[in-house]
Parts: sequence; structure tokens; C-alpha cells
Amino acid sequence: MVRGKTQMKRIENATSRQVTFSKRRNGLLKKAFELSVLCDAEVALIIFSPRGKLYEFASSSMQETIERYRRHTKNDTPATLRSVEQNMQHMRQEAASMMKKIDLLEASKRKFLGEGLGACSIEELQRIEQQLERSLSNIRARKTQVFKEQIEQLKEKEKALLDENARLSEKHGSPSTASSTKRSE
Repeated sequence: MVRGKTQMKRIENATSRQVTFSKRRNGLLKKAFELSVLCDAEVALIIFSPRGKLYEFASSSMQETIERYRRHTKNDTPATLRSVEQNMQHMRQEAASMMKKIDLLEASKRKFLGEGLGACSIEELQRIEQQLERSLSNIRARKTQVFKEQIEQLKEKEKALLDENARLSEKHGSPSTASSTKRSE
């Protein structure tokens, strides 16, 4: 039998609610105990029933664990919260600044693609043109460099193939057409 998914809402029937509380409380206490044993963790669990009855589990002293908790949360003073708020404000300002930069970069990109040029001044159009010319020059220089590298690789490959052809011709005793053609050039 497969259990259906439990909806997370208050159980209206008082008896069913009490039975569910008891079962889940016991399960939670068991999990707390297992966590403390298996992981050597300091665990403290406090549960109050709907009627106000206290249920608790502590892997060591409940008072010591509560005191340790208080020491750790003592750092959450108003000064610390103020610092967090200042940090959040700084992050919001930085995010707004980044959004402005993104908008400017997108507008610039559109202009480089030839879109939205109607509102540009002559100076701005000249600046865009110069930037595009510099970019085109860089692209052409890189393209030329790649072509030269590919030509060098092909020349090395051709030389290796000619050497291999010559070696095979000598081995089999027949003159190579490609190597004699190449040497006659």
C-alpha cells in the first residue's frame, strides 16, 4: 500500500491531530538521537505539545547546549544587524550600477550593429566608425596570422609527404612523379 502525499495544513480532527503529533514527535526525537549518535553532534530538541506539555531531548546537558546557543547568537546585536543592512544597501547600489553598465553596453552593441543610430551626433558616429575600423583591422590581422600559421603547417605536411614519397620510391625502385615534378619547379 502506498501512502499519499500529506498536505501541509492544520489537521482539523482533534483525535487525528493528537495521533499525528505523537507519531511525529516520537519520530523527531528518534532522529535527534540518531543524529547525535551517528555524527557525534551536540543536539538539543525542545517540543511543546498543543496542551503545553514539554518534551525534550539533549545529547548532553540541555542547559549547556542552550548556553552555547546563546553565546553563538550573542553576535546578532543591533550593530551587527546594522552592518548587514549597510552591506545590503551597498550590494543594491552595486547591482544598480551594474544594470546601468549593462544597459550602456547593450546600447553600444546595438550601435556597432548599425541599430539605433538615428539619435547619434556626427562626433559619436565618427567615434563608432573609428572603433569599427580598429576592430576590423584587428580581425584582419588575426585572420592573416591564422592563414600564415595554416600555410606553414601545410608546408611542413607537404615536406613530410614528399620525404615519405621519396623514401617509398627508393624502397620500391620507381621514380616518383610528384617528387620529380616538385624538384623541377
